[in-house]
Amino acid sequence: QVQLVESGGGLVQAGGSLRLSCAASGSIFGIGSMGWYRQAPGKQRDLVVSITTRGNTNYADSVKGRFTISRDNAKNSVYLQMDSLKPEDTGVYYCYAMRYQTYWGQGTQVTVSS
Repeated sequence: QVQLVESGGGLVQAGGSLRLSCAASGSIFGIGSMGWYRQAPGKQRDLVVSITTRGNTNYADSVKGRFTISRDNAKNSVYLQMDSLKPEDTGVYYCYAMRYQTYWGQGTQVTVSS
């Protein structure tokens, strides 16, 4: 089992920044891709960004140039720097990690006011 704990969400005005963190614990050996999904109210959960163990990234078009993911394999953690935030970035952000199956964090709320 892999446990994921997220932190760093909150309320910010449009144009502001937030940094999310996600730390993995438990059966961490063999964790592959990690990243973030988000779920806006009334919508499905969509991929925001993923990062492999080698650092290859895949960003959703809507966040390219504004969000930056990083990964610290030694700390089994991923981070999401979110800049130039927009109201449409509002939602619950879920960290995930893949190790034979997909594990999810509990989610952290990000609210961007206009």
